[in-house]
Amino acid sequence: MTRALAILAFGLFLSLTAMAAPPPERLSDPRLEARAVELQKQLRCLVCQGESLDESNAPLAADLRRLIRERIEAGDTNEDVKRYLVARYGDFILMKPPVESETYVLWFGPLAVLFIGGAIVAGVVLKARKQAEQSLGEP
Repeated sequence: MTRALAILAFGLFLSLTAMAAPPPERLSDPRLEARAVELQKQLRCLVCQGESLDESNAPLAADLRRLIRERIEAGDTNEDVKRYLVARYGDFILMKPPVESETYVLWFGPLAVLFIGGAIVAGVVLKARKQAEQSLGEP
């Protein structure tokens, strides 16, 4: 009896997840679809942040993919779509944001953190080496 209930629950779970999966988003015109996919690769998922909209499975990414297709079908150029999304979400949505004063942190922040971390490690190593030399030199 317990086994039958477990199988029934598992079957119900599978059927519900199959119904919840959205149908694949595709445009009927292959050229427009290729444009949409290219744009999705150039735009960042705001939820995952390390993935493009093309790679992400987040619900927001799916919404943005649909929005991109709607804008392309409406006749927007790739630059129009990018400008629209940047106006809504900022330069962070671009996988390669422009180098401007507002995006210096995005471009140079990781490098600055690397240099600061290296300087701290070098300082700690030098201090430890100096203390080791002093302790060995004392009788």
